[in-house]
Amino acid sequence: MIRTLAKQFLSTTLSFLLVIGTMPLEAGAQEPAQPGPSGYSGQGAPLSAEELQQLTAPIALYPDSLVAQILGAATFPDQVAAAAGWLQQNSNLTGQTLMKSVDAQPWDPSVKALTQFPSVLANLATNLSWTSSLGEAYNTQPADVMSAVQFLRAKALAAGNLKTGPQLTVVQQSPQVIVIQPVNPQVVYVPVYNPTVVYGYPYVTPAYVAPPVAATAVVAFGVGIAVGAMMNSSCCAWGYSSWNCGWHSTTVVYRGGSYYGNTAWRGGYYGSSGTVYGANGAARYSQGYNPSTGTYARGGTVSNGYGSVSAGQAYNPRTGASGSTIQGSNAYGSYGASTVSKNGNTAYSQHQTTSQGTTGSVKTSNGGSAYGAVGKNGNSAAIGQTANGNKYATANGNTYKNTGSGWSGNSNNTQKSSASGWGGQEKSGGSSAFNSGGGGWESRSASARGSASTGGGGGWGGGGGRGRR
Repeated sequence: MIRTLAKQFLSTTLSFLLVIGTMPLEAGAQEPAQPGPSGYSGQGAPLSAEELQQLTAPIALYPDSLVAQILGAATFPDQVAAAAGWLQQNSNLTGQTLMKSVDAQPWDPSVKALTQFPSVLANLATNLSWTSSLGEAYNTQPADVMSAVQFLRAKALAAGNLKTGPQLTVVQQSPQVIVIQPVNPQVVYVPVYNPTVVYGYPYVTPAYVAPPVAATAVVAFGVGIAVGAMMNSSCCAWGYSSWNCGWHSTTVVYRGGSYYGNTAWRGGYYGSSGTVYGANGAARYSQGYNPSTGTYARGGTVSNGYGSVSAGQAYNPRTGASGSTIQGSNAYGSYGASTVSKNGNTAYSQHQTTSQGTTGSVKTSNGGSAYGAVGKNGNSAAIGQTANGNKYATANGNTYKNTGSGWSGNSNNTQKSSASGWGGQEKSGGSSAFNSGGGGWESRSASARGSASTGGGGGWGGGGGRGRR
């Protein structure tokens, strides 16, 4: 057991990191998908009209161009999350500087466009499960989604809660088409309303937590967003004025053409990956999102003639579970460090292997810790302490324990040491920081489909996708 202790520490950490990120990563493209005759591409069972109305209720009363951006961006929920985090970290950027910085990011144009509406982007990132469901619905049932938006607008209009005002112009072009546009094309106001009351019917959107709004049918507005500078900018063709809703073509319109968003959906499981080769080495990346579990993950590897370094992250906003790892190797050996966290409990591990042997360590935020080493000649030693203060040690096959009454042990007692766990209470029954807690890393235990790979820290694949239930 001791001979592989450091590797087991690493394997344990990576196992949990990979379990929360199991998803197939497939290369994505941005060309329009090819829907079937009814507008549905065949991935899973189509949603009903009522289900689509529930999904679109939070955004149906937004201006047409903003609705278009949201529907497109919702097909890239992992990019939505990344963009929202990036925007928070770069809150000092404004105006042209912000637009140029956004333009340099590897996001879809619809996601880039939403960076000009930080409250909308943050809402999408906060409700990633709803966002991905909305995106998949648009990608697979574009005509039905557009019809749902128009149905809801007609409901709000009939209830007297959708009307022209200082911020927005509402025009009923036909019995089936209601258009919403800013009064001033260069200033966009985002409506704030309660979707459970504004339509005269209590629409409740699954997996959606609305921002704090009054429990009335009043449509309010935040601060106007100036989009005029973007309209006049030569850097950013993805700006607000490039988007619209084609109510007659029943699709989002981007720069004059129909736009269906991410074509990489495979029953909801999707991702992207890529490789760049240079004269001295290569760099690889992958990212993906699993709407069934709410987990998104990303990783990358850089390698050259001297060695390689891999890094990865995974996060589940529903459960708060997260993990990260960095692993490297060169001619002298290998090394790595990983962190996993959930419910305020965090575990940190490190390892290093050279020609002289292997060392490893792990610490937990609740007080558990362990250290181990294996020499090149096979000699080994390890020592650990659980969160309740029990101590264990082993050297060359001899195991000792101290539970408060002094040290004791023998060479045949290794099972007692391993049973205690290195990061939690003795016989804790799953309370250790290393334990998933019965599906806590994911929304349900069944979401860990397939076998999680624990090798190298660079691969996020595993498990097969399936259609919407």
